[in-house]
Amino acid sequence: MPATVFDPPERFVAGTVGPPGGRTFFLQASDAGRVVSVSLEKMQVSVLADRVNDLLDAHAEGTATEPVGDGDTDPLTTPIEDEFRVDTLSLAWDLERSVLVIECHDQDPEEVGEGVLQTLRVVLSAPAARAFARRCAKVISAGRPACPFCGQPLDPSGHICPRANGYRR
Repeated sequence: MPATVFDPPERFVAGTVGPPGGRTFFLQASDAGRVVSVSLEKMQVSVLADRVNDLLDAHAEGTATEPVGDGDTDPLTTPIEDEFRVDTLSLAWDLERSVLVIECHDQDPEEVGEGVLQTLRVVLSAPAARAFARRCAKVISAGRPACPFCGQPLDPSGHICPRANGYRR
């Protein structure tokens, strides 16, 4: 299976394109002039951030896991052309190197032609992984605000709230 490896990347971030409610989520890795972007679901970004934090809490004891500064707040590098849509994400902690390995796998490698990217592998230090997880959380929370009554996302025009007996909020 062909893989593109960033060990380590100069930059690895989550980001979005589009307005809240219509955003497309991306992971983007870059180094030495090459940029690879993959698209994925909002829930995948959320779960990835949670699991990265869990792995760091469990395995990165004794290493500095807190990022320095506010982290990367720059937008995604343009133009954004996703190499593939992520179906499966995998995480591993490399005990020998004390690094986190994130792999993004294509939806259906059987149907992808030869020479097409099928796996993106990114190797991150503990502080870089923690900074990545924090950015993921910020990207997720930057969407539509939640309805104070039902918790569902509010569109700019409001929404039909089940807790308000179907009245628009």
